[in-house]
Amino acid sequence: MSSEPNWLAAAQQFQQQLVEQWTKIAQGTAKVPDLAENPLMAAMQAAVPAGAGANGWGLPVGATDLFKSANGQPVSFDMGKLLEIQRNYLTEVGELWNQGLQAKPLADRRFSSEAWSKNPVSAFSAAAYLLNARTLMAMAEAVQGDAKTRNRVRFSVQQWIDASSPSNFLAFNAEAQKKALETQGESIAKGMQNLLNDMKQGHVSMTDESVFEVGKNVATTEGAVVFENELFQLIEYKPLGAKVYERPFLMVPPCINKFYILDLQPTNSMIRYAVEQGHRTFVVSWRNPDESMAQVTWDQYIEDAVIRAIDVVRDITGADTINALGFCVGGTMLSTALAVLAARGQHPVQSATLLTTLLDFTDTGILDVFIDENFCKFREMQFAKGGLMPGRDLATTFSFLRPNDLVWNYVVGNYLKGETPPPFDLLYWNSDATNLPGPYYTWYLRNTYLENKLVKPGAATVCGEKIDFRQVKLPVYIYGSREDHIVPIGGAYASTQHLPGPKRFVMGASGHIAGVINPPAAKKRSHWIGPANKFPADVNDWIASAKEHPGSWWTDWSDWLKGHAGKQIAAPKTYGSRAYKATEPAPGRYVKAKA
Repeated sequence: MSSEPNWLAAAQQFQQQLVEQWTKIAQGTAKVPDLAENPLMAAMQAAVPAGAGANGWGLPVGATDLFKSANGQPVSFDMGKLLEIQRNYLTEVGELWNQGLQAKPLADRRFSSEAWSKNPVSAFSAAAYLLNARTLMAMAEAVQGDAKTRNRVRFSVQQWIDASSPSNFLAFNAEAQKKALETQGESIAKGMQNLLNDMKQGHVSMTDESVFEVGKNVATTEGAVVFENELFQLIEYKPLGAKVYERPFLMVPPCINKFYILDLQPTNSMIRYAVEQGHRTFVVSWRNPDESMAQVTWDQYIEDAVIRAIDVVRDITGADTINALGFCVGGTMLSTALAVLAARGQHPVQSATLLTTLLDFTDTGILDVFIDENFCKFREMQFAKGGLMPGRDLATTFSFLRPNDLVWNYVVGNYLKGETPPPFDLLYWNSDATNLPGPYYTWYLRNTYLENKLVKPGAATVCGEKIDFRQVKLPVYIYGSREDHIVPIGGAYASTQHLPGPKRFVMGASGHIAGVINPPAAKKRSHWIGPANKFPADVNDWIASAKEHPGSWWTDWSDWLKGHAGKQIAAPKTYGSRAYKATEPAPGRYVKAKA
């Protein structure tokens, strides 16, 4: 760029204005300036996106308004941090200006293609956006307040930053523009078609959903429905050997998703793996609620679903006790059911496996930003007379926990580039939403996320019984995923502090789903095991003492489960029993119902 006096004067004027505005922002008295009024910036405005409520530098018009809306009220900043942010910003602004149209965005996959690097205007706009994204997040880190306030501000500001990326707009996306030119506009026409199709189906396509069909190429492990009521179908799976362990095995998946995350393909099916290991395996397949279930409560799910499933498995097999597994909220429900049964003096489960499960809701990660008294009251008023929490709303919430990966990535690919996302079974399952009964949902919100009652002995009453996990003394295998954004590793580990029986805690690599669905044959990822019977209060102390083991945690879990499965007996020749006959082949009809 020029180094002539007019440039220096303009730069000094610009710097002075920035200093003044930073001071006013810190005091909460000013909006971010209209930088286009500065003669230096006027020349730059044409090269930098000004949409999405931002000025040409990607800073929102009214930065204090952004932070206020993020928190619901004005925020204050740590002045020392704010001054440091100001200095860094002014330095980087000068460096970016001196690079001019030779500026290159820092490593970021959204701007990694040649189309961005070979288009100076686009490269400059990306670099300016990234600079201001870093600045806004630094300001979010400088907000003063309690942990919840700071987390809420960080989350909201990150949402704004991700949404305002120049890659999300055709007018600024160099890669989409290049493809439009190369295809003579065909990509734009295909993108519009994709948009109309997604509007019709009610969600952004993450995969080519036409490729998959439940029961044909996902959820294909052979079995039969042996029981059903208004809440669930119970599936028994066909043994793959001549013998099975005498103690049957029941799997309770989350009711906010469909069970076939545990049975995507034969190569990664946890259900099939359990069957292969010799367990007589049963799985709860939740009904996708419709209006007939609008009044169903948490207590009904515990009594009439989880406890009923335990009883039916025992009736069918004749076993005094069973082994059980709960995944995510399925684990929360299973543990609650075990506490109800313990309060009744009943102990029908020999061992429990909890996968990415919260019992103690102290550490709920990013989901905590949504939960407060006003939110719970709003939902309670909404469902005071019953109703359904739409599965699509739940799915959208979870997607926006990772917006660049699960929202904007597909907006850009599907609509701006006119691409069809490739087939991917896990993302097909992710898009297959389920509703929740409103009364169930509101009880869960208040008693777990808001008030954390389950781990306070006697604080929660379920099915007429006081919940006290101190009475749940069975052996438990607890698994948490290191990068889980739904059940943070600290939240999963916290169960070790509340269940008094013999415990084994294992941490796996990756996130909420990929960490769990990690078959041994894939030879992917690692898992960590700590010293036996040592569970310090702080998960970080456990992690520091744990030893890394390559590959899947499934083999460790399988060895543990076999120790609680009893002796081997002849495998059954038929499904169910005289009292519980097979009614339809797996995966049954409940799982096929759409939200």
